[in-house]
Amino acid sequence: MPVQPPPVTTQQNQTQPVRPDISEPFDPGPAPAGRGKILVGAALLVLITAGAVTFLNRNTEANALAKETEAVSVPTVAVVQPQSEPGNDELVLPANLQAFEESPIFARTNGYLLRWYKDIGSKIQKGELLAAIDTPEIDQELLQARASREQIKAALELAKISADRWANLRKSDSVSQQEADQQASGYQQAQANLAAGDANVRRLEQLESFKNVYAPFSGVLTRRNVDPGALINSGAGAAGKELFVISRVNPLRVYASVPQAYAPSMKAGMKANVTLQEFPGQKFMGTVARTADAIDPATRTLLTEVDVPNKGGKLLPGSFGQVHFATGTSISRITIPVNAMLFRAEGPRVAVVDTDSKVHLRPITIGRDFGATLEILGGLDVNDQIIINPADSLEEGQKVRVAKPNAGDGRS
Repeated sequence: MPVQPPPVTTQQNQTQPVRPDISEPFDPGPAPAGRGKILVGAALLVLITAGAVTFLNRNTEANALAKETEAVSVPTVAVVQPQSEPGNDELVLPANLQAFEESPIFARTNGYLLRWYKDIGSKIQKGELLAAIDTPEIDQELLQARASREQIKAALELAKISADRWANLRKSDSVSQQEADQQASGYQQAQANLAAGDANVRRLEQLESFKNVYAPFSGVLTRRNVDPGALINSGAGAAGKELFVISRVNPLRVYASVPQAYAPSMKAGMKANVTLQEFPGQKFMGTVARTADAIDPATRTLLTEVDVPNKGGKLLPGSFGQVHFATGTSISRITIPVNAMLFRAEGPRVAVVDTDSKVHLRPITIGRDFGATLEILGGLDVNDQIIINPADSLEEGQKVRVAKPNAGDGRS
């Protein structure tokens, strides 16, 4: 008989529960409300901190850029101070040597040059013959004038005889008074004609005398512009040049322009000496003859003339030299480098830096030029700081940065 499995009781199935194959996640349940607010606040704090840091970084960079831009825009300049040099009792100025007298010699008559007797460099005396001019036209006019004078003289003698005869006839009433007066008037007219003829002859004789050219004063012939056969026209305004130029070289006139600061020291009669580069160690003594007694407004100087004896002719007119004045004063001089000058339409200027590092364009008065330096007569003080090699773009009140001086820096 078949075997049957044992029966499964329901109670056993109920006492052994069945476990699922997949486990479900753990759900802790809803978080408390206070914890979420803390997380949001922390996130906001992080964002605010990051923004503040970014803003501060950008602001710092902007300030640094602005400072750098400002530093670049402020020019850096080098400054020096004017130098105060002790005064000197001797004032040395450049001077021009000129002849005491110089005259161009022109012809006073027309003609052709026959010959000249003196050439350049000749020592001549007053009244000495320089040249001879052939004047054929003047000669013919003079002959004609003399012949005309003889005719007038003959007519005068006849008029005198007629006037005397008619005067005697009038005494016997042989002629009328009017007829006698007419003859007397004819005699007076003949006298006037003779005087006019004499004047014309003298004029032509004087013109003919100009055919010989004489020296008006003693001196040296410095120029000759004609040769034999050249056409000569009379007068300085005529076409052509002067025949000769004569210069009186003993004494010589030496002209110097004295700065205004020294003008009161220039007196007529004071001693001065002249030196020339071609005569080293030699001094030519002279005397102040006269001054212009007026300051030249263009140069602010006083034109002064010194007369220097030149018996041996060693000094040549037209030379350049130096005149030494014994002023008897010791005026301190302020000098600046020439590269500190600014040339503006208003006049010479110097850029001065004040204690606030600002530029002031100060007008100055220039004295003498020493080459590398200039003498300043007014407008600066020895304590001023002046810019060397200033830019043309510098303006009044501009801010600058003063460069620190390096060792070995000096005036350039």
